[in-house]
Amino acid sequence: MENSNGDFARLTNIKRFYDSYVEYVYKILRELDNQPIIDFAEELEKARQSGNTVFFVGNGGSAATASHMANDFGTDIQKNTKTEKPFRVLSLTDNTAVMLAVANDNGYDNIFLNQLKIHYKPGDKLVAISVSGKSPNVIKAAEWVKEQRGTVISLVGSDGGRLKNISDICIHINSHKGEYGPVEDIHIIIGHLLSNWLQRRIRLQEE
Repeated sequence: MENSNGDFARLTNIKRFYDSYVEYVYKILRELDNQPIIDFAEELEKARQSGNTVFFVGNGGSAATASHMANDFGTDIQKNTKTEKPFRVLSLTDNTAVMLAVANDNGYDNIFLNQLKIHYKPGDKLVAISVSGKSPNVIKAAEWVKEQRGTVISLVGSDGGRLKNISDICIHINSHKGEYGPVEDIHIIIGHLLSNWLQRRIRLQEE
C-alpha cells in the first residue's frame, strides 16, 4: 500500500489517503506485541480485587485518552456488569482547577505528581500515556510511583522515550518520531479492547 510507512503528506486524494491511513494503522496493530496488553489487563484485575486505585495521566490527546479509559474501566464496566466490586479508577487530567492551581503555584511539571502525593496508597497503579514518552510531568509522576514501589504501566509511541525504560509494563506503538494520530488511535483501541474483555471476565466470574 502506498505510503504505508505513515507518510501521508503527498497524498491529495481523500480515498487514497483513507486507504493508506487505515492500512498503516492495521500494519502497526498486526506488529504489536500483545503480551504487555495481557499484562495490563492482569494488573487492572489485581487492582480491582485488592481495592486499589488505578490513576491515569497524559497531556493533550493523551489526556483525553486518560479520561476516556478511566470512564470505560470505571463507570462503563460498573454500569454494564452491575458488579459490586468495580474498578477504582481516577484520571488526574480531569480536575481543571487543581491542575491550574498546581501549575500556577508549583509549575506544570508537577500537576500529576502533586495529586498523587495526596491520593496515592500502597498497591495503587499508574497508567502513564505519552506518545513521545518524554513529557516531564508524566515522567515525574512515574518516577515518584516507582519510588513508592508502585506499578507503572505506560502506553507510548515513537522510540518510547524515558517512560518506556522506567515502566513495569510498556505498550509500545513503534512509530515514526512526531507521529501522533495513528498512535493515539491505537491507544484508544487498546482501551476499548480491555474494557470489553474485562466486562466479559467479570460476568463470567460473577455468574
